[in-house]
Formats: sequence, structure tokens, C-alpha cells
Amino acid sequence: MMLVTSAAWFEASLASARGTANTQGHLQAFHAADAALASCAQMALANTTTALPDVAGEPEGWRRAATFEARAQTPATQWPGSLRPPQCLIEGWQLATRPDARAWLITARGFGTTLASQAWLQLTLVVEDGRTERHWRQIVARPF
Repeated sequence: MMLVTSAAWFEASLASARGTANTQGHLQAFHAADAALASCAQMALANTTTALPDVAGEPEGWRRAATFEARAQTPATQWPGSLRPPQCLIEGWQLATRPDARAWLITARGFGTTLASQAWLQLTLVVEDGRTERHWRQIVARPF
């Protein structure tokens, strides 16, 4: 009986340790993506980077692996504890209802200690009449 109880406690400890490691990997990826998002937003606002050309509808380049891998920027050469440095893709956006506005959809991907631990974040920047609007969202399901 003691052996069975010990084995059960050991399994519970292992499961708890795995859960903690997964949470840590996700937080690592989230912070990397958040830093990349902030850096790329600054680059877009300062016009110090090349964005994908403006599109009339919502930009979709971030959903395609080939486009993201080929055109994504790496604002930091490395991120502490991450498998890969964070990346971001800046896409121009023509807003039909606001023709005088300049807009970008910025998508960032951060990594944890494994490729499976990824976090995806997006920021929509709209500049009009000297004002900057920021709309942030987390992407729950990886696009590819």
C-alpha cells in the first residue's frame, strides 16, 4: 500500500513539474513576443523599417508560413532562454473607412525553450491627424 501511495505522489510531482515547465516556456515566449511587438511598433512609427505593401483588406501575410519566414524581422538577435529570437512581421493596411490614416498590422512571434512553446501577439497601429491608436490582441491558435 505504501508503495502504491508513493508511486502516486511521485507521478503527481512529475505532472506538476511538467506543468510548471510548460507555463514557464509559455511566459518566456510571451515576453519575447511582447518585446518584439514593442520594438517593431517603434520601427514602424519611425519609418525605419520596411513593411509589406499596403493591402485594402485585413493583411493576411502573417497567416502564411512562407511569407512570415521570408519577411519577418528579428528585432533582437537573441532572447534569454529562448530557442530562437523573437520575430515580427509588419504589414501595411489601407483602411477603407479612413483614407487619410496610415495603418499597420504588426504580428510578433516569441519562442520559449522549445519550438512548441510559441506565443503570437498582434498590434494594429493607426496614425491619423497626429494621433496614434494602438489595438492589441493575443493570437490563441498558431496560424501555422
